[in-house]
Amino acid sequence: MFSMAFSSKDCFTYSSYSRLIRTNYLFSVKISYFHEYTLSMAFSSKDISSDSSHIQVIPKHISKVGNPNLSNINSLLPNNKKGNINDNIGVSAWLKRFTYPSEHSSNFNDDIHIKHAKKLEVIKHILIKLGDDDSFEGLAMIDVVQRLGIDYYFQDEIELILRRQYSIFFTAGDRYNDLQEVALRFRLLRQQGYYVSADVFNRFRNKEGEFKQNISEDINGLMSLYEASQLSIGGEDGLDEAGHFSATHLANYDLAGVVEHLLLHPYRKSLSPAKNFFHGNFQGSEYIWILDLHELANMDFKLVQSLHQKEIVQISSWWRELGLAKKLEFAREQPVKWYVWSMACFTDPNLSWQRIELTKPISFVYIIDDIFDVCGALDALTLFTEAINRWDLGDIDQLPEYMKICFKALNDITNEISNKVYKEHGYNPVHSLRKAWGSLCNAFLIEAKWFASGHLPKAEEYLENGIVSSGVHLVLVHIFFLLGHGITNETVQLIDSNPPIVSSVATILRIWDDLGSAKDENQGGKDGSYIYYYMMEHRDLTAEDAHKHAMDKISDAWKRLNKECLSPNPFSASFTGASLNCARMVPLMYSYDDSQRLPSLEEYIKSSLFDNLPTQGVY
Repeated sequence: MFSMAFSSKDCFTYSSYSRLIRTNYLFSVKISYFHEYTLSMAFSSKDISSDSSHIQVIPKHISKVGNPNLSNINSLLPNNKKGNINDNIGVSAWLKRFTYPSEHSSNFNDDIHIKHAKKLEVIKHILIKLGDDDSFEGLAMIDVVQRLGIDYYFQDEIELILRRQYSIFFTAGDRYNDLQEVALRFRLLRQQGYYVSADVFNRFRNKEGEFKQNISEDINGLMSLYEASQLSIGGEDGLDEAGHFSATHLANYDLAGVVEHLLLHPYRKSLSPAKNFFHGNFQGSEYIWILDLHELANMDFKLVQSLHQKEIVQISSWWRELGLAKKLEFAREQPVKWYVWSMACFTDPNLSWQRIELTKPISFVYIIDDIFDVCGALDALTLFTEAINRWDLGDIDQLPEYMKICFKALNDITNEISNKVYKEHGYNPVHSLRKAWGSLCNAFLIEAKWFASGHLPKAEEYLENGIVSSGVHLVLVHIFFLLGHGITNETVQLIDSNPPIVSSVATILRIWDDLGSAKDENQGGKDGSYIYYYMMEHRDLTAEDAHKHAMDKISDAWKRLNKECLSPNPFSASFTGASLNCARMVPLMYSYDDSQRLPSLEEYIKSSLFDNLPTQGVY
């Protein structure tokens, strides 16, 4: 039981909240924590307070199967699957049994599209009006729209409102004394790329520089402060302290798991809800627009889910016609798994052909990784890598037949994607795409040589190469050209060079995966672990020290990514958003349970793509 007191202005009653708890709601990464968070923040009055003692909730670490036994360094020997964008499901039985669709039919008529368009206009009008009013409600509505994952419809309106908010802040400073509002404004502005100094939180400190004790009783303010702290960039010790302070005090509260979920899955570092439903009763909400958002998101979920199903059919058809599953029997055959990366990176429904095309090179990252991990001899792998770097089909006679087949198919999809990008955006990226494939194979080959020779690289040497072998650079290069925004000679040279916005995402992926030891299907176990190599260098460290060091590396990578997403930066907002979503996907892809499964990812796939979710009730 919990003993939080709700004020009379809250948007739902205690009895309705009890019904919420009893409801079989979807409580997973796919939902993020939007429904609980907005229950206590965006839709309620801003002063929920404690009136009695609480059960203390200590946040649990995300369960990762095979989390290495850090007390035994032998468990970290280099026989664990390396962290790649391609090795993301482990040995999930459900995904192995999954039957890929061969056809898709939509039951929607024109009526839903007309209603959807009309509702969009209604909500845009409300959002603009609230933005003009310069009220907390306008910020709350932006937050809700973003958490629902439908902000792609309101980019112009959101930018206009937040630009105005930034202008006011820049000229007059943050003149508000409510922690929830200050923290929400700070976070929304930084998310939009506007740099706001973390000094705005100094007003909540005492003369000694410590946070005032009274804010420890403001649960809404603490949650908002914790969320804001996730936008920290390097050198912001005060913001890091704010995150620690808020997390420490939030652990004393329990709202049916709300706080625990918030601490594990902050919005900045988790996937935006995939057109999800959150169950409950918001009758009595002071924000009348929530009902309009409910109707819009309900319709949008149906339409986008249908679109994604159609795209999966196209991907599955492409894969069958390609025929590589029969020609390369050792390679994995998981079109839906590959597509999920594309779906996460390209959230705008209008980017349909980009999602389909991106899934194709992702599939070849899987295939080539299997060639290096499963069946390739070092001499043949060297020849294959040299052929990829030269990219000459007339120079592959010495390759084994399966490598010839792979190279020819890779050449075909690279040329096809390059031609489509040229037709859509007027630039032919074939040189950059070929160069990225060469870099990936070079990194794979280095790891193969390490394994063959028994060489143990230094931890940083391993990580530097692992950033490339993760496949993140290869994928983000494709994303950059598929989007086609801001293509210049300067940005092309920059994206080719594995810039910080790319390497930070790759670092997050590689180290996160190395914290676990779950093996992917049919892998020979030829890969290393950052923690293993780090502990070999620092034998005086404890296992806990090594784990903390790895987590600090991930935290530092997030800070670099946050900095790269601020304006001005050389890349478009759509590209930085896709890069951010790639990083957000990592916990979902690598949070194994004790059975070497990824239950959150399985639930995300089923609910986003295949389940017919309920349409009654408010999200």
